[in-house]
Amino acid sequence: MPWYLYLAFKQLFPTGRRFPFFTFMSGLGVAVGVMLLVVSTSVMGGFSYEIRRMIVDTQGEIQVVAAGTIDNADEIIARISKVPGVVAATPYAQGTVMLEYRRRPVFPLIQGVDLSRVNRVIPFNRYMLAGSLDNLDDDSVILSSQLAASLGAMVGSKVDIFSPLLLEKSNGDEIQLPRTVRIAGIFEIGHQQLDRSVVIASIRLMQELYGLKDSVHGINVRLAPGADEFKTAAALNAVLPDDRRALTWFESNADFQHIIRFEKYMVAFLLMFIVVVAALSIMSSLLISVVRKTREIGLLGALGGNPRQIAACFCAQGLFLGLAGTAVGLLLAWLMLTFRDQIVQVLARLTVGEEVFRQFYLFAKLPSHTVGSDLVFIIIGAIISSTLAGLVPAWRASRLKPVEALRNE
Repeated sequence: MPWYLYLAFKQLFPTGRRFPFFTFMSGLGVAVGVMLLVVSTSVMGGFSYEIRRMIVDTQGEIQVVAAGTIDNADEIIARISKVPGVVAATPYAQGTVMLEYRRRPVFPLIQGVDLSRVNRVIPFNRYMLAGSLDNLDDDSVILSSQLAASLGAMVGSKVDIFSPLLLEKSNGDEIQLPRTVRIAGIFEIGHQQLDRSVVIASIRLMQELYGLKDSVHGINVRLAPGADEFKTAAALNAVLPDDRRALTWFESNADFQHIIRFEKYMVAFLLMFIVVVAALSIMSSLLISVVRKTREIGLLGALGGNPRQIAACFCAQGLFLGLAGTAVGLLLAWLMLTFRDQIVQVLARLTVGEEVFRQFYLFAKLPSHTVGSDLVFIIIGAIISSTLAGLVPAWRASRLKPVEALRNE
């Protein structure tokens, strides 16, 4: 090992001292900064990842929509199926209705699905808590979990559905009774908003409730694994009529996705200042070390050490503190992310309460998804910042002349 690297380690861990306080505090600043950066970017990335998963699982990667309704759904699906990358497609119709059970009204979103095709696009069976999608018919519906809980309904219960068409006809001479249907199942996706406001019905029931006849509101498209949704959407738009448009899951929720991405980068930008402050603390500690060891530095120069070697001694200290702090920060971040749900539960109980916390953040559990590029950027940024923090002390030490440094009192 070169003498200047050995001397760098000896300055960080002086012989005879059991606990190097200044070394510990300098490395701790870097560790805390790295930990907060990794945790924040992983949690924000988790929100984006979970939202994408839920959108794709419940709608497919692409939706074909129109300004009004789609009358020739089967013809459009035949065209869609010929495009490379498309695995399956299914029509849907959706709208808002009033659902009543034991004189308790709610106003959920109801989505009609094609029972013969929906399983190839949307894996509803994965989210079923009770009942089965196979039990769904034109006289039954499936409720989301919190919606069923708020009504006090269960599988086998009967509910009344009031549609806008019913209210429209009731204003005239015709009187139309609400549609009474049976609850065939209960599902839970894991997103609070979806779990408390969604009803699944057959597409024929939805067409009857809204007077759509054979029309639908759109078509959900499932792609093959690894297929690029943007290229496939462009290919679909090339074969679709001018009044039909294929939108990727991102385009359908572009505003929301941009907000989440902006928040992620803004949080990372603000927390990066913690690493900068830690680097400044490393710089001040090393500058103090240069001032205190002026005569020793002069002695090194007198013994033959050149300015580059003396500078490398202090740069190596900054590099080591950056490496050690980053490693500890990654370990702490891993522990935080592993036990994040338990930590959130404790914080929620001590503050607003667990149920209020879930309603505010909409997820049943705190999501986490670490992107490799974000992790690499954080690691490289922390190490470079710490190494650069040693440049000013290194430059000052390298400019000391041996004779003047030895005269220093």
